[in-house]
Amino acid sequence: MSQYPQLHFHGGTSGVTGSCYELQVTQDSGILIDCGLFQGADERPLEIDFPVDHIRALLVTHVHIDHVGRIPYLSAAGFAGPIYCSEASAQLLPLVLEDAVKIGFTRDQRLVERFLRLIEERIVAVPFGQWANIADTDIRAKFKRAGHILGSAYIECDVSGRRFLFSGDLGAPYAPLLPAPRAPYRADTVVLESTYGDRRHSNRRQRRQLLRQVIKRAFADRGAILIPAFSIGRTQELLYELEDLIFRCRREEVAAGMSWDDLEIIVDSPLASRFTAAYRQLKDLWDAEAGRKVAAGRHPLSFDQLITIDSHQDHLHTVDYLQRTARPAIVIAGSGMCNGGRIVGYLKALLGDARTDVLFVGYQAEGTPGRAIQSYGPRGGYVILDDKRYDIKAQVHTISGYSAHADQQNLVNFIKRMRHQPKTIYLVHGDKEAKVALQAELQKLGEGMKVVVTG
Repeated sequence: MSQYPQLHFHGGTSGVTGSCYELQVTQDSGILIDCGLFQGADERPLEIDFPVDHIRALLVTHVHIDHVGRIPYLSAAGFAGPIYCSEASAQLLPLVLEDAVKIGFTRDQRLVERFLRLIEERIVAVPFGQWANIADTDIRAKFKRAGHILGSAYIECDVSGRRFLFSGDLGAPYAPLLPAPRAPYRADTVVLESTYGDRRHSNRRQRRQLLRQVIKRAFADRGAILIPAFSIGRTQELLYELEDLIFRCRREEVAAGMSWDDLEIIVDSPLASRFTAAYRQLKDLWDAEAGRKVAAGRHPLSFDQLITIDSHQDHLHTVDYLQRTARPAIVIAGSGMCNGGRIVGYLKALLGDARTDVLFVGYQAEGTPGRAIQSYGPRGGYVILDDKRYDIKAQVHTISGYSAHADQQNLVNFIKRMRHQPKTIYLVHGDKEAKVALQAELQKLGEGMKVVVTG
């Protein structure tokens, strides 16, 4: 009996970053699924530390940096094969990699553009739900909607009738903008994310109410609300929900003498602005609810209260203005875990002001400044930003229900709803506690199912 196919894990096993998995089908051929950046406590050298000579293709579940950020390093290591992804991801991937190259390699625009041309030539866009033959292998692959961010997919790979499934990041049902993922008919082996494998989110009505309460409470003392958010996915979902709150509550006061129509919502991220424009262009992929709003003449991602900041000079001016005036405003800026990007400028300037509120709406990985603020801020602690200590006097809030990740019950249901359930599940992309908790729940589905905690 052949020892192939084999699974190898090149990331995503000791935390929630660095996703990279290999499906090897012969001694001389295999494919990668994702090639993401390591962040936070899991941060490590960026060089590719595994052989790539036999890698025939890269399949991308979605374009978040922890799933695609090592692609430039993969190319530098000698990989020159095709990159398969969904049609929407094919449009978004060059935007993400341009940013990654400028941060990690060079800001020489000529070199950046040369790299992006090479990447664009190698991208193979695959429509959702259609089988694609993967070059120079006996693998067929199908991309199916994952509901996590625009273009996100889970990937089914068929190897001589044996079905492997790579979940990527699965979205939560009833999340804004995108349809929820649907379980496939069958799978033999599943590589399953477990980010929220040990908890359950509040439902959408509850989290919308929580968001409304946080905004009202924060604006009572006329301070700014800082929301660290990833440029793609979370930012657009927040804008969608904020537009809906303004629409529903416009006859109410958000604070004394201040109406919801008076809100200023600042998106300070050139990359987020480009992604938001892409979301608007690709609204055919939105869910039915969002489509009805557009048909009614509403603009969920482009409304009167929205202000976008592009240039670095405008960013500095805005930070200084909010620091001097403490003007009520909602600031959405990257990065989502506060380990870089423009949110850091706001945090340095405003964390020490008791009128400031910091709102986390996404997962904060261990070892990131976001986790430190989330953990120690409520106790009057401090955080280290760019090697300097900043005391936290701001109020700190968390609404986990706005995560774009499925929770424990969603993940269990994804497996449970397969007509033919897998024999083996490998749990990845989660902290150890989350994996162990999810393992216990999945094992209740049947004694014949083997659930492996990686890392």
